[in-house]
Amino acid sequence: MGDLRDPRLMYLKGALFLVGGALSAALLLMEAPTLKVAALLAITVWCFARAYYFAFYVVQRWIDPGYRFSGLFDFLRYLLMKR
Repeated sequence: MGDLRDPRLMYLKGALFLVGGALSAALLLMEAPTLKVAALLAITVWCFARAYYFAFYVVQRWIDPGYRFSGLFDFLRYLLMKR
C-alpha cells in the first residue's frame, strides 16, 4: 500500500481517529463512570500523546536530526540498533 497523499483522505483519517478515540473513551466511562477512571483515562491519553511527540519530533529535531522515522516500529528498531 502506498503513502496517503490526498489531503481530503488525510483529514478523513484524522477525523476517524478522533471519532474512534472519543467513542472508546465514552464506552470506557460508561463501563466505569467514576472520576478516578476519567482522570486515569485522561492521563493515559496525554502520556501516550507526549510519548508519540517525543518519538517523532524531539528525537528527529534535537537528538538525531539526520534520521527520519516512518512509524513506531521503525522508531523501536532505531532504539534497538542504537544500543
